[in-house]
Amino acid sequence: MERLLSNKKIKQRKEKPLALLSSKSRFQTFADELTKEDRALLTHFDQNFHQAVSLINPEAKLLYDDYKNAILLLCEKQKLPLEEALKRLDTCDLGGFYARPPILWYPLDNAAKVYPLSMKHGQMAVFRLSAYLDEPIIPELLQIALDTTIKRFPFFATTIKAGFFWHYIDSTKRRFNAEPESDLPCKPMNVSISGAQSFRVLYYQNRISVEFFHILTDGSGGLTFLKTLLAQYMKLQGIEVPSAMGVLNINDAPTTEEAENGFLKAEPSKKTSGFISKTALQMSGKLSSVKPVQILHFVMDAEKAKNVAKSKDATVTTFMLALIFLACKYATDDIKGRLQIQVPVNMRKHYPSTTMRNFSMYCTIKLPIEIVNSLDDILPEIKKQLTEGSSKENMNEMLNSTIKMVNSFRFIPLFIKKPAAKVIYGVLGDAVLTTTLSNLGLVELPEGLNEHVTNMDFVLGTGITNRASCSMITVHNNLNLSITKLTADPSFENKISDLLKQFDIPFKVQGSPLYGN
Repeated sequence: MERLLSNKKIKQRKEKPLALLSSKSRFQTFADELTKEDRALLTHFDQNFHQAVSLINPEAKLLYDDYKNAILLLCEKQKLPLEEALKRLDTCDLGGFYARPPILWYPLDNAAKVYPLSMKHGQMAVFRLSAYLDEPIIPELLQIALDTTIKRFPFFATTIKAGFFWHYIDSTKRRFNAEPESDLPCKPMNVSISGAQSFRVLYYQNRISVEFFHILTDGSGGLTFLKTLLAQYMKLQGIEVPSAMGVLNINDAPTTEEAENGFLKAEPSKKTSGFISKTALQMSGKLSSVKPVQILHFVMDAEKAKNVAKSKDATVTTFMLALIFLACKYATDDIKGRLQIQVPVNMRKHYPSTTMRNFSMYCTIKLPIEIVNSLDDILPEIKKQLTEGSSKENMNEMLNSTIKMVNSFRFIPLFIKKPAAKVIYGVLGDAVLTTTLSNLGLVELPEGLNEHVTNMDFVLGTGITNRASCSMITVHNNLNLSITKLTADPSFENKISDLLKQFDIPFKVQGSPLYGN
């Protein structure tokens, strides 16, 4: 249909054709065959929809079409009675999100403030979380799941704006789109357009992916969103999923704590941890103009990897760090200098918080390349640095450093800040890192998801000069090490493969071919 009727017009048109039926379409043919009772149900549904949605066109029409498509899918393809289809598509799940004007705005958290400043053409901090299901994705139902889930995450239903001193996040009321995947993973987002969103929902075959500009959230917040979206998608198929293990009830009101700036929890301290570090060695290999040039997933037997790590008196993270150090040395031509691997640390383990925003810091494990010879040689030092570096005391010092750094720029106008931010980003960025290992750990799924999610992966976007970025996530008995590559040189992943075989850890390699070079 070309436009939606206002609520007032709906009340006056008792004997007129349904708004849902006003366009000559496949839906019209479907509706013509309905019984009188079913037409009454559709009339009631139509009225409820218009009461819940007060968007301007074309956003309102797109949202309206989502429901028409879903009704056709459930009734024609899945042969559900209309009453059951409309029950699943209950407009109560829209809440008042699309009926109220956008009035909220949020200052950026301390970690997020540097991200929009440090953006370069074709370069921004984006990460991806994916879930693989046991059946192909149904786009019509995924779209409705997104339409109804987003209201539970108002902090994500936002757009980036530039203030006088800092960027900030402003609410936007629109229909967010679930798209078929057709481009490179973690592609930069054009956030300069008015109303542009800072996240994506993508699907391909049996995979649902969410990609976030890091300004919005970290891996913990992103995982909560993905789980809740999956639960709503399952509900639309008649599969109930309890609100547990990180799945939120979409009809609960968002809490104040979910949008809090976790950095304000830092305990006051005179001690600070400086960000400046010596330049790290980089892996060799020609940098690709296509970013990423390849993404690889090493899917390992999690229990076996855990047992091997335990036999070395190490955690899985420590063990994998050791393998990555050995692979980094193999993949570089340098013989002097330091290999430095950044390890993000979820601050929620030190300061309990339900924030959906960024609340992660990091520690850096540093080893002279000449001592990186065998796993047994380097494991004790990696374990020591990781334990000390991720401790609450050290992380609190870094939190205070972040707060002081941001405060030092507080009253500098944004147009002057940007050049300075590029310097900061250079200090914090690729030059001081060889690679990154970000581990989201074991993902627990409630009943209804656990049976239908077969695997998950976690992918970091590319850096500027780091030839590889590494990330891990574990679900069921699958430990997934994902490698985002910036070079076609296979040395790094080949060494990882050799080391896993050496320690008799079963694995398979999945991922993309080379996108280009």
